[in-house]
Formats: sequence, structure tokens, C-alpha cells
Amino acid sequence: VIVANDIKFLPKTKKLICVFNRFMWEDAEKGIFRKNKRIRSALVFDNVSKVKSKGINPKKKTKILEFLAIKTEIKDNYFDIRLIFSGDSILLVRAEEIDSSLEDFGKTWETGYKPRHKI
Repeated sequence: VIVANDIKFLPKTKKLICVFNRFMWEDAEKGIFRKNKRIRSALVFDNVSKVKSKGINPKKKTKILEFLAIKTEIKDNYFDIRLIFSGDSILLVRAEEIDSSLEDFGKTWETGYKPRHKI
């Protein structure tokens, strides 16, 4: 999940930074006594020329968006990267090349909620 205010496009440096509360699927274990965890994660795209959104109102800074998937395609010698959220919300990232990283930071915390979405 991500709060709309944690999505930042920095045109001068051509960066898009998204800071998520990421569900740690890699640690999710089945069992009665297992705990689900989340961690803060920064998803960074470099070489970004434009960012557009559908269904994401920048004035609603505290709106929570549930991140589902990434879809990419090539258009006019650019890469269109779609970050797809629940509720038909989309962040379209246009980049000269796909150059991205995902880095976790901070401490993990337990959560009682395990995501269950159809993509």
C-alpha cells in the first residue's frame, strides 16, 4: 500500500520515487502461529520524462492506494510503465529506458492483514 503523498516526481533529476508499506510475501509462512509482516520500501524509476495519473487525485494526499501490478510497453521509442492500483487507478510513467530499483528500509512490523486481490 502507498499513501498518495508518498509518490514524488522530480523532473529536474528525472526521478519518480514511490515509498510503499510493502507486504513481505517472501516471509509469509502458512500456519496458525505465523505473523505477517510489512516493511517500508522505496521504488525508484530513473530517466523519467513524464508522469500522468488516472484515478489518483494529488489533492487527496492521505488517500491509500493498494498497489497490484506493473505493466510495460514500448511506444514512440519510450517505455510506458503502468503502475496499477486497486479501484482502476493507474500511474503512467514514461521513461527513456527502464532503470528502476526497489530497496527496503527501516524495521519490519507485524500486520494482521494479508492482501487478497484479483489482478
